[in-house]
Amino acid sequence: MRKVIAAINMTVDGFCDHTAGVPDETLHQHYADLLNDGGVILYGRITYQLMEYWPTVLKDPTGNKAMDAFAVAIDRIPKIVFSHTLKEVDWATARIAKRTLEDEIAALKQETGGNILVGSPGLIAALTKLNLIDEYQLCVHPVVAGKGLPLFKNINEKILLKLVRTKTFASGSVILYYEPGRS
Repeated sequence: MRKVIAAINMTVDGFCDHTAGVPDETLHQHYADLLNDGGVILYGRITYQLMEYWPTVLKDPTGNKAMDAFAVAIDRIPKIVFSHTLKEVDWATARIAKRTLEDEIAALKQETGGNILVGSPGLIAALTKLNLIDEYQLCVHPVVAGKGLPLFKNINEKILLKLVRTKTFASGSVILYYEPGRS
């Protein structure tokens, strides 16, 4: 059965801000590989609209091999967008979710294919509350942002996680791989 993997970048002080990170070539390649192995990625409206940058890289490549490979990977993977305000999306590989988050996950888990990736803070928090995340991949960048969007906003109870491995990058970023703790 497909796993639900929450994969996101964050600062040392726990904020999600794509402009605060330290994306180097190896980190871009890591995420391109994750997308290439994934079957679908789920976004909220805000993150989806931020990701709409990448088709411009397809049209006008940067010359940075890893960034350009990431653009190809993110363009290829199917995207499901959860939004109350968007009525349509322009990206050919994207669609607006028609079911609730819980129902969409249940249906996706029954399908064959790569894992279900979740790349938006709000969706990660919502799926955490529903106990539907199988693995967290938290990429912590060596940055203190001081403010921003906290990853686990509105989580009001203690949740135990089990560290299963780490991956360190030359930039000082570290991916912490966690599974939900079992009681």
